[in-house]
Amino acid sequence: MKTLLILRHAKSEWDEPGVADHDRALSQRGKRDAPRMGKRLRAEQMVPDLILCSTARRARKTAKLVADACGYEGEIRFQEDLYMAEADAYLDVLREAPDECQCVMVVGHNPGLEELLEALTGAAEALPTAALAQVTLPISRWEELDENMEGELVGLWLPRQEDD
Repeated sequence: MKTLLILRHAKSEWDEPGVADHDRALSQRGKRDAPRMGKRLRAEQMVPDLILCSTARRARKTAKLVADACGYEGEIRFQEDLYMAEADAYLDVLREAPDECQCVMVVGHNPGLEELLEALTGAAEALPTAALAQVTLPISRWEELDENMEGELVGLWLPRQEDD
C-alpha cells in the first residue's frame, strides 16, 4: 500500500502586469494557506517521504512553505513535466518514484490534479487552491500506478477549514 498526497498550489497573484503565468508569485492568502496545509500534514502524521513539484513559481513556493511547516527534510524535486500537466503526466512522474518512498506528495495545477484524483479514486472532487487530498493506493511499487487504479480518497482538506 502506498499513499499519495495531492496538493494544488496556493493562491497566486493575478495583478502583476507583464509577468508570465509560470512566474506568478503567491498572494498574501497563498502565503498564509500553504503553511496551514503543512501543519495539517504534521498533525495527521503524513509527512511525505518525497515531494514532486511543478516548476512554476507559485507551486515551488507552496511546496517550500508546506515542507517547512510539516517538518519535511528531504529534497523537493522540481519537475518541468508537471507544469500545467494532465493526469497522464503526473502518473508518468509518479511511476519513477523510488519504491522505498511510502508516501509521495505532488504539488501542481488544475485541471490535471482533479483529473488525477478522479482517475485514481473515481471521486470527482474540486481542488481549490491549497487543497490537499490523501489517497491510498493498492500497490507495492510506484511503477504499478495506472489510471485504472482503485485507490481510496481517505481525506480532503481545504485551507479555509484549517485553524492558524
